[in-house]
This record gives sequence, structure tokens and C-alpha cells, in this order.
Amino acid sequence: MTQTMRAWSVPTPGPLDAVPLGAGPLVLGERDVPTPASHQLRLRVVACGVCRTDLHVVTGDLPVHRPNVVPGHEIVGVVDEAGPGATRFHRGDRVGAAWLARTCGTCRFCLSHRENLCLAPTFTGWDVDGGYATFVVVNEEYVYSLPQGFDDVTAAPLLCAGIIGYRALRRTELPPGGRLGIYGFGGSAHLTAQIAIAQGARVHVMTRSPESRELALSLGAASVGDTNDAPPELLDGAILFAPVGDIVPVALASLDRGGVLAVAGIYLSDIPDLNYERHLFQEKTLRSVTANTRDDGEEFLDLALKIGIATTVHRYPFDHAAQALSDLANDRFTGAAVLTGFDV
Repeated sequence: MTQTMRAWSVPTPGPLDAVPLGAGPLVLGERDVPTPASHQLRLRVVACGVCRTDLHVVTGDLPVHRPNVVPGHEIVGVVDEAGPGATRFHRGDRVGAAWLARTCGTCRFCLSHRENLCLAPTFTGWDVDGGYATFVVVNEEYVYSLPQGFDDVTAAPLLCAGIIGYRALRRTELPPGGRLGIYGFGGSAHLTAQIAIAQGARVHVMTRSPESRELALSLGAASVGDTNDAPPELLDGAILFAPVGDIVPVALASLDRGGVLAVAGIYLSDIPDLNYERHLFQEKTLRSVTANTRDDGEEFLDLALKIGIATTVHRYPFDHAAQALSDLANDRFTGAAVLTGFDV
């Protein structure tokens, strides 16, 4: 087997435009193929989703935890080699790796089944190298079996966009048949909307993109509007997917009494002043969403297969990762972007 591989890395975060290979904050180069350690798997990457969190890492909104880290955490791969003691999967198995790379397992949060709040977590594509590479090593206990009902490309966005959207939906505590508002309609939102609709919710989508509004209607949304538009009815719950703090007061004002707004992203620009009476009184709740547990992932993947969730994807060759991130930053596509064509 070749001893080197191609990988994108983030040496110096900064503004991202469509740049030549090897320029800008995302650099394509060669590095050694990693060797799996104890209880690790080496995966040959076959597809990797392009998540907005990758964009935040590359542009510096989220400071890199390790220089030259390889981004990417919606990884579909084939087990290439198992490290010592790794027995959950075998060579040739197709698996998925996601944002949560490892937790300590001993802190008060891990011991109370809240590992998403672990005091010493490790995240794929931020703390450890991710999937914008030919090979990646992952901890076997944090890898998912992938439903056979999804091919490699459509499975990739499920591994973060899908999982975190599912957790955000649960955080809204939406009642049966409830009224859900979705603000921003990208990779995660278009999957979450399908779950909510399948569970009987009336979904109202507010987004600045006309193409995304069309996609929302095609998936069964009850109404669509621009970001600052009021939905046609008060909401029992809402999810903010756009990383724009200015939308928080807008969404809170659209909640009915006792409604919950969940902020799904890891990054959010500053929230302007809130008016207590208008935005929070009558027991309205503002909640953040922090990572996810492995149970969230297992539950979501089972549900996605059960309801036949449809993933809208746009393929980019591996060499065009910088273009994919630039297009994501500038809302040039609907749904999710996925890197393909990883060469061994």
C-alpha cells in the first residue's frame, strides 16, 4: 500500500474564496498514511460531507485546536486496518465517523449519559484529523454502522447535519402535531424538516434563499418565507440553523407561550439586545445545542432509514474542497455538499 496520502489541512485560518490548490487557508498536500493505535480503525475515505462547522474552522470563527488539522467530520469510509484490540468492525466494513471523536468516559457528564457535555472531549476535524483526506484513523467505539438504504454520498450528511438536527429537534420539546419554525435551510435543516413532518409537525421555513424555499415546499413544509418574515401562526418550537445572532429575537418573537428556540450551530454571531417582555416572558425558552451523544446518532440513523429520509446532495471532487466551502459560505447550493473521488 502507498505510504503517503493526499490531505487538505488548515495551516492558517482566514477568509475563504475559490482559491488555487495550495493557496489560502485550506491547503492540499501529502502526508504519511496514519497507523491505527489501540482500539482504532483506519478508514479509506470514500465520501465526506462538507459541514458549516468545517467552514467555521477554516475561516477562524472556531480557532483550530491543532495546527494543520485536516477538517471533515461527515465521513463514510471502508475499514482498511484495525489497530490492536479493535474488534467491533472488520476489514472491508462500511462505517461512518462523525463530529464526536472521543469522550473521557469518567467525568460527571459522561457518567450521567450526557457525553455531549464531556469535560475533555475530542472532535473530528478540529482536535484530530478528519475526512478531507484519503485515509483517517478513528476510535472504534465512536463509529457508526451505516444503513444499507443509503449510498456513500447520501449517507455522509446524515453523520453530522442529520444527527445534530435531530438533537436540536428534540431540544425544542415539540408536542405531537406541533408548530415548528426553521430558520435557515441548509444541509442540516432540510433533513430535520423531514423528521418533524414525518412525526406530524407543521413546519414553517424562514430562509433568505429562494431556492431553499422551493426545496422546503417540495419536502412538505406548510409555509415558507424570508428570514425576518413572521410565520403564519405562532410556533410551539423553533430551530435556528443560520449562524446569525440577529435572528434570535425574530425567532423568539414568533414563539407561542411556553415555546422553545433551539440554536443548532456550534458558532453564532452576537445576539442583539433582547426585550424581556416580548422575547422571553410567558415562559419562552432559548436553548443551545452542544454536540451530540452516540445514542443520538444511533436513534437518528434508525429513524432516517424508517422514514426514508431524502438527502439533497451536491457532489464535489476531492480536489475542489476549497470551492465547496466557498460555495457553502456564499449559499450557492441547496441541501448539502459532499466530497467524492478520493484517490488511494
